[in-house]
Amino acid sequence: MRVLFAVLMLLSLAGCAGYQHGVKNPMIKASYDAADRLAAMAYPIIKVDQPVIVATFVQIDRLTTTTTFGRLMAEQVASRLLFQKYPIVELKLRGSVFVREGTGELLLSREVKDLSAAHNVQAVIVGTYALAGEKIFLNLKVVRPTDNRVLAAHDLAIEIDETTRALLMSDPS
Repeated sequence: MRVLFAVLMLLSLAGCAGYQHGVKNPMIKASYDAADRLAAMAYPIIKVDQPVIVATFVQIDRLTTTTTFGRLMAEQVASRLLFQKYPIVELKLRGSVFVREGTGELLLSREVKDLSAAHNVQAVIVGTYALAGEKIFLNLKVVRPTDNRVLAAHDLAIEIDETTRALLMSDPS
């Protein structure tokens, strides 16, 4: 009886290891699903054991501005890729990247090649978003920095609810 109990406890703990908090939240689920799609589409060109950069997602009509929504979505995509064993280069710790307080990592095209070479980065994840009605439309891309070739892309739409509205209402910067 004790052996059966121990086996059941181990199985239940193993199930917990695969559980990820927050995946019931529509925004987190959408960002994780997008990261999964990008990784699947870019494989085998993008190798799991080579570094990736995830830039802050920006407003499509103002490519140098974002909101808390764009910063958070990029962070969630990075989290999911890290969960899938892609090494993520954290740009907030570098002084040479265009990081403005309250903005995030806005990669200027002239800096991408330098950063990529310095970190041996195989790909950069970039994203844009736009608002229309009660939806946020996002376009995410995996870009090879050596030649700016788009290796994968994914589009998604997220309902604007109380949470996303609050994240979008942050001061654009």
